[in-house]
Amino acid sequence: MNILIRAAIPVILVAWTPRAFSQSTSAAESPCPMHAAHMGVDAHHAVVESHGDKAMGFPHDKTTHHFRLAEDGGAIVVTANDPSDSVNIEAIRMHLAHIAQAFGEGDFSTPMFVHDRIPPGVTTMKLLKDKIHFAYESAVAGGRVSVASEDPVARAAIHDFLRFQITDHGTGDPLAVGAAH
Repeated sequence: MNILIRAAIPVILVAWTPRAFSQSTSAAESPCPMHAAHMGVDAHHAVVESHGDKAMGFPHDKTTHHFRLAEDGGAIVVTANDPSDSVNIEAIRMHLAHIAQAFGEGDFSTPMFVHDRIPPGVTTMKLLKDKIHFAYESAVAGGRVSVASEDPVARAAIHDFLRFQITDHGTGDPLAVGAAH
């Protein structure tokens, strides 16, 4: 029996050694316990940026989005990073004018495509579209869509929608409601 043990030791060591010294980089063996969650967030953000570029007609990396919450509703503001970038400024203005009209008609297909789901507040805003005012206006290096309502349920839906935009786009805009605009 002693001979069997002596013969088995080298076989065990040979079989075990490569595993002991190999460094796997798989998500399951990552040193970060939140690796899968981080990768999921990064992947989702990449989808949002890719879909956004297609739906809006201008690149996210050459523009800046802001979503503002106000007592009466809020606003979507997009500007070109380069104030002399006339091509993207025009694309921003065309997109936002279209968005104001579409949202006013209850069509939220663009944000649903960009985010790959129905954003919070959309269902209520569709139902209460006649109680919500969407207005486009040109701004320096871009444009703005103001969203306002006197109806408290509609305002809550607008705030839910804008907070989702802030979070999903990672704009860093305040999540608290500011003064009326």
